[in-house]
Amino acid sequence: MVELKRETKETRIRIKLEKGTGRAAVQLPDAFARHMFETFAKWSGFDLTLEAESLDGIGHHVIEDAAIALGRAFRQAVDTGRIERVGHAYVPMDDALVMAAIDLVERPYYHGQLPDPMMDHVMRSFATEGGLTLHVVVIHGRDEHHIVEAAFKAVATAVRKATEARGERLSTKGDVRLT
Repeated sequence: MVELKRETKETRIRIKLEKGTGRAAVQLPDAFARHMFETFAKWSGFDLTLEAESLDGIGHHVIEDAAIALGRAFRQAVDTGRIERVGHAYVPMDDALVMAAIDLVERPYYHGQLPDPMMDHVMRSFATEGGLTLHVVVIHGRDEHHIVEAAFKAVATAVRKATEARGERLSTKGDVRLT
C-alpha cells in the first residue's frame, strides 16, 4: 500500500492506494470529481482512500492536487517489472463511446480532449505524475457527463489490464522502472 500526503498553501491531500477490489472512500468538495475518482477506483481494481481539503476555497486547486497525488501514488504502487504494461479499453455509456490506451512506461504523455476542461486536466495530471503514456479518444457522444464518465471507466479499465501479472518482462531495454 502507498500512502502519500501533499500539502500546499492551497490544499491538503492524503491518499492511500493499493491493488485490491476497487473500494473507494473519497472526500472531495466537488461531487462530480468525487464520483469520477470513485469510478476510477471501482473500474481499475485499485482501493483508493482520498481526503482532499481546499485551504483557499478554489475548487480547481483541490481537484488538480488530488489528481497529482493519485498519479504519484499510482507510480509508487505499481511494479512495472512483470505486468502487461499496456492496456486499452472501449467503453460505451449511453450516447458516448470513449477509447483509452495506456503504457506504464517512464514517458509521461497525455493526449485527449474531454469536454470538461477540469476533468481533462485530471487526466493530464494523472498521466504526468504517474509517468505514463495515456491517450483518451472520444469517438462520439452528446452528453458531457456521459463522455467524461465513459473516459474515466475506459482509463480505469486500461489500467486494470495494464497491471495484470505477466510471466516475463515486456521491454527490449531490460528493466523499465518508474522512479
